[in-house]
Amino acid sequence: MHGYIRFADDLSAWFGKVFAWCIIVMAFGIGYEVVVRYAFNAPTPWAFDMSYMLYGTLFMMAGAYSLSRDGHVRGDFIYRLWPPRTQAAVELVLYFLFFFPGVLALVFAGWKYAARSWSYLEVSSNSPAGIPIFQFKSVIIAAGILLFLQGIAQVFRCIICLRTGEWVRAADDVEETEKILMQAKTLDVLKHGSEATDIPSGYEPTDNKRDDDQ
Repeated sequence: MHGYIRFADDLSAWFGKVFAWCIIVMAFGIGYEVVVRYAFNAPTPWAFDMSYMLYGTLFMMAGAYSLSRDGHVRGDFIYRLWPPRTQAAVELVLYFLFFFPGVLALVFAGWKYAARSWSYLEVSSNSPAGIPIFQFKSVIIAAGILLFLQGIAQVFRCIICLRTGEWVRAADDVEETEKILMQAKTLDVLKHGSEATDIPSGYEPTDNKRDDDQ
């Protein structure tokens, strides 16, 4: 199970990081559109289609990556108070009740949607440029498959936690700037606040929501 978890996490991370470059392409495209539209009064016929296709592709293909890093939003005001085994049991049930049926529906519906689009080489109706969009419909299927593979890894995480009482940690390869600043501010308060505390040299706060539960 540990081997599959590593495989799924690495696969999801590879796709997530590759498709993250869509942001750069989209930023340059929209920037170009703004300049030519307002500076030269020559708007492009393709910028709108490009922006929503790239953003949709990024959103879909980053879903499994976010799941592998435990980055999806969770209303955990009750969840975080439970012991790890209870968390794992609830997550395991919810994966089979909601996650897998939803992802399978996404794959099958996306297959029909994409097949119909490929059959007549669909183009966008939002602009006169006639931008081909049939290839982007295939992203729905790819995203669903990636989510399904990563969902199996998350189920394995739940099973391991039920056995050991500890979660298999997600890889920490990305950190939000806001969170880093909050950690730095916390250390500053501990060192210099009215109730200053001695902090060992080299100490760095960890940010793993599972640790608080254990």
